[in-house]
Amino acid sequence: MTRIIIVTVLILINICDGYGQSDAEMIRKVYDEVLQNGQAYEQLRFLTKQIGPRLTGSPQAAAAIDWSKEVMEDLGFDNVFLQEMMVPHWKRGEKEIARIVNSEKHGTVELDVTALGNSIGTSPKGVLTNVVEVKDFLELLKLGEEQVKGKIVFFNRRMDPKSVNTFAAYGMAGDQRRSGPSEAAKFGAVAVIVRSLTQVIDDNPHTGGTRYEDENTQIPAVAISTEDAEFLSSLLKEEPDLTFYLRSNAMMDKEKISHNVVGEIKGSQYPNEYIAIGGHLDSWDLAEGAHDDGAGCVQSIEVLRALKAIGYKPKRTLRAVMFMNEENGLRGGRKYAELAETNKEKHTAAMESDRGGFTPKGFTLDMDEQKIQRIHGWKDLFKPYEIFVFEAGGGGADIGPLKSQNVPLIGFKPDDQRYFKYHHTAIDTFDKVDERELHMGAATMAALVYLIDKYGL
Repeated sequence: MTRIIIVTVLILINICDGYGQSDAEMIRKVYDEVLQNGQAYEQLRFLTKQIGPRLTGSPQAAAAIDWSKEVMEDLGFDNVFLQEMMVPHWKRGEKEIARIVNSEKHGTVELDVTALGNSIGTSPKGVLTNVVEVKDFLELLKLGEEQVKGKIVFFNRRMDPKSVNTFAAYGMAGDQRRSGPSEAAKFGAVAVIVRSLTQVIDDNPHTGGTRYEDENTQIPAVAISTEDAEFLSSLLKEEPDLTFYLRSNAMMDKEKISHNVVGEIKGSQYPNEYIAIGGHLDSWDLAEGAHDDGAGCVQSIEVLRALKAIGYKPKRTLRAVMFMNEENGLRGGRKYAELAETNKEKHTAAMESDRGGFTPKGFTLDMDEQKIQRIHGWKDLFKPYEIFVFEAGGGGADIGPLKSQNVPLIGFKPDDQRYFKYHHTAIDTFDKVDERELHMGAATMAALVYLIDKYGL
């Protein structure tokens, strides 16, 4: 009789906890739902084509907030709410002008540039002066004020094309964009040109945020396409006294009120424990922000939609978070972490998708070794879907502020070999995202969320 009772209890636990299905069967159900009925791709179509570029503080960013709130309400999430904060409001102004003036070999040549986010502009007359090329801050130091003052500094360090890890290559080259203008200003430079951060040689300049140390280091800063960076570098070797004209109308306006958007499915057993899944709703103003990061936003919504659609009742509260202002301030990520701490919210985990909507490969894990090993124990469940990567690494910029609260962080990792072709450019458009790849990524994210919710970390 005792044995019969034990068996009966185990059967009831299995039915309540897994709906009588193994984890493999549940994960298969998740993939089937997303691949047959996924809504992320059509949501991305609307976000990119009907709303378009979503620079923080812009009317389009505000429209995206309203849209994502409405989408999650229409999907029947248990709770949808906004988190208010102040955000920077940077304006690009009229298109930048950059040209080589009176080259002995080529005459006047127009070049493809774009202002760096948060940068100031030139005067209405622009800047007309010589250019000095450097690869890094050490070369800048060696030139010193004597050779830099009154000139434009051209940072021309490539993203390492040999690096298989494209994000590592991006990180190694990124200091010239983030800090280059301030460093050059210390030596009296009047403006900065930065080689676009991509391994591709083409005519698409890549914008991105720069950070000034203080008011004394604010000088105009633009990114130049890699094709024109190569051309300018070769010409400077022949004509070191080349004259360059630059005009930018960029400016920082007054801060504005904006919001994160959060949609929830309440937990059945631990409603005060949270698993956050998010992407950033803002984008640069050059294009539609399809891969960066419209894809991550709609994938995060799809995770909750799919689990709800298959009838899964989560133990913990699941959140889809649309962060605002990742690109030029990270105010949304910081506000989310601030409110989590203030409200004493316990996060079991946080996951971010901000590497594009390409074919999924797995996840990067920023947590202690014990938790990493727990996730490794689920690896076999992902093999049928060709998901093999579960490695230590960063979780993502928006969820990064949660690390101080000891939240395990997870970065969704797709195939990133093409990502920096589109990143921060005018060609990051809807047509560059494949529906199948986008939905495979959302299903992969949902599968791991299911396992974390069921078993914890």
